[in-house]
Amino acid sequence: MSGGHFDYQQYKLREIAESIFGIIEAQKHPTNDRYFYSKKTLKEFKKAYRLLRLAEIYADRIDWLVCGDDGEDTFQELLKEELDKFNQKTL
Repeated sequence: MSGGHFDYQQYKLREIAESIFGIIEAQKHPTNDRYFYSKKTLKEFKKAYRLLRLAEIYADRIDWLVCGDDGEDTFQELLKEELDKFNQKTL
């Protein structure tokens, strides 16, 4: 695995985002009484999920750049690819 400038902490952002996503998904099951949040609150959860995932993507690409694994052109290219891919499948 390459990178390491941020001591791979960017992956913690994904863990938090996925946990929030799990809470959002749990709301879709009426028999689940573990969580119950208003639509307004869930809208904010969705924003948080999206922002955390974007932060992870940026941190990961910057990590590879500053560690010398990618050059600036590759950084720009891969960042765009990953953002486009994420935006196509996001909530």
